[in-house]
Amino acid sequence: MSDSKAARKAGASERSSMAHQFRRWWRRRQRGTAEEPQPPYRETGDGKPRRLGVEFEFSGLSLARLSELVPQATGGHSHVVSDYEAEVRDTPWGTFVIELDFAFLKELGRNQADPSVERNSLEELSESLLAAVAKQVVPFEIVTPPIPFDELAVVDQLVAQLRRAGARGTRHSPLYAFGLHLNIELPALDAGTITRYLQAFGLLFDWLRERCHPDFSRRLSPYIEPFPAEYLRHILQADYAPDLDQLIDDYLAHNPTRNRALDMLPTFAHIDDARVRETVKDPRVKARPALHYRLPNCQIDEADWRWRDLWKDWLQIEHLAADPQRLQSMAAAYREAHEGMVGRWVSDWARQSRTWLLDEDALAGR
Repeated sequence: MSDSKAARKAGASERSSMAHQFRRWWRRRQRGTAEEPQPPYRETGDGKPRRLGVEFEFSGLSLARLSELVPQATGGHSHVVSDYEAEVRDTPWGTFVIELDFAFLKELGRNQADPSVERNSLEELSESLLAAVAKQVVPFEIVTPPIPFDELAVVDQLVAQLRRAGARGTRHSPLYAFGLHLNIELPALDAGTITRYLQAFGLLFDWLRERCHPDFSRRLSPYIEPFPAEYLRHILQADYAPDLDQLIDDYLAHNPTRNRALDMLPTFAHIDDARVRETVKDPRVKARPALHYRLPNCQIDEADWRWRDLWKDWLQIEHLAADPQRLQSMAAAYREAHEGMVGRWVSDWARQSRTWLLDEDALAGR
């Protein structure tokens, strides 16, 4: 083949590729969706779209103001539950919850709203003082209902609305240990699937912590602890293949607490509530078929902060858990890097783990 023919063929191939990319871009544009990375498994075992719930902690806005703002982004209408709680009902996705993240004060507020509960003036004064102090350090929290992955633009709209209105995030004050939590619906609830997610998270935790860079106030708190090293070594054994009962028992033996960066208690309570409640008596554990990821800050007031970046980081977990061969190879590398006492102390696993990450094109399925 002559040089001119080869050049024409190469040019035609390049133009064809560009046209293909343009058509893909145009179809996305026509559908009104952004080119955001997606997990490899987008449906549950019964064929329904997987969903994501998001929890934002922040300050700077009153309950009354939030009750106006949230429906503007989500639709629906506000219903005030108490002085410290409201709900936005009848949105296309379900109910959005707005609440002061202080269980004791919320209970007082519900009692105040209940005409059958008698209260004296001293109790009312005590509540007022407690509320005044709490609102300086305790965040308001918005909890979204589960939202299909391809409809998360509503969360973008909500964040933009809150930012414009003056919401304050983690780094606004040294006292603000505010976080963003993701509740990620699992594609399946069998032991193998959950084990792979646990392993993938354990292997990428050091990298995630570097990426999230939790604020000092949050690092001081007990809420975002990693899995204990002994538990991680246990689940990363080459022959670790428990059934559901053993998987739950192993987790509870090493993690009988909500205070983990990845809190598995809601997942396991959904599968076997009695087994979990026998070990963990905490009434705040809410059963649901989702992973509860709580490591990131909520820097909602910062113009260059995107909650989607945190979601994109999580997608590395999704892709690793969906690739058993890469997962097993990475686990073998982890065991080798942490072999012996010296390895456990000097291993720079955060740096090593970066070599196992997917690039942007792979994450986006390009």
